[in-house]
Amino acid sequence: MEERQARTAFAALSQETRLRIVRLLVQAGPEGMAAGAIAEAVDVSPSNVSFHLKDLEHAGMIVPRREARSIIYSADFAGLRDLIAFLMKDCCAGHPEICAPALADAPCGPSAKKKRAHA
Repeated sequence: MEERQARTAFAALSQETRLRIVRLLVQAGPEGMAAGAIAEAVDVSPSNVSFHLKDLEHAGMIVPRREARSIIYSADFAGLRDLIAFLMKDCCAGHPEICAPALADAPCGPSAKKKRAHA
């Protein structure tokens, strides 16, 4: 990811509603959600959510797909990974073990999977 793309993504995510939408779609997984369900979940009008969805799509944070007469939105997991990789690219001055605990404690990280397996 280039710096310009990262700035666009961060700008999109810096707005409260758009950040809530991305987090919601990450939770929804690859199945995604229809625009109306997203609007209801984040408590904004359908026209307002359309504005935010367009901005997030432009920033590479979400992807739309058509299913019958609905448009389903999903998190763009590749775009999100690229953004995280952009941040972590030069991690910890050559000492990646410093960053490892933060990555391991992520809800999808290796230690989270171990915690779920032992629960």
